[in-house]
Amino acid sequence: MSAQGLTPARYARTVLGECVRKFQAWRARYTVLGEGEARGLTLLREWLSVEQRAQFDRSRYFEVIGCDTGRHYRICYRPGTNVYEIDEVGRPLMGWCFVPSGHLVEGDVMLAQKIVLETDERAALAVANKFPVQFPFRPGAHFIRRAY
Repeated sequence: MSAQGLTPARYARTVLGECVRKFQAWRARYTVLGEGEARGLTLLREWLSVEQRAQFDRSRYFEVIGCDTGRHYRICYRPGTNVYEIDEVGRPLMGWCFVPSGHLVEGDVMLAQKIVLETDERAALAVANKFPVQFPFRPGAHFIRRAY
C-alpha cells in the first residue's frame, strides 16, 4: 500500500516504526563498536611498557623509539595522522600518517603503529605520508602550515 493510501495516523505510525528500527540498529552497532574500542584499549595497554602505560593514562599518548634510526615517536589517541617524530625535549618535528588496512578501532591502530615502529621502522616510514606540524603544537592541527 502506498503512502497516499494510508490514513495520516497510520502513516505516522509507519514512519515512526521505521525510525525506531533505524535507531535500534544504530544503537546495536554503536554498542558493538564501543565494546570493540574497549577491547582494543585493553589489548593496547597490555602491550605497553610500564612507562608507556603511565604516559598514556596521563596524556592519551605514548612514545616509542624506532628500531632502525633510534628516533623518538609520539603516538596519540585518535584516528589517523596521530604519529609525530619528536626531538630530544619532546617537541614534534614531523608528522607521519600510516594505518593498517581494514576497519580497526583506535586502540588496535595504535598497537599496530607501536609494533611496526619498534620492529620495522623503515618499512613503516616508506609507506607513510609526512605532514608538517604547526607551532605552537596542537595535535590534530597539522593542516595549518608554519608561517616562516
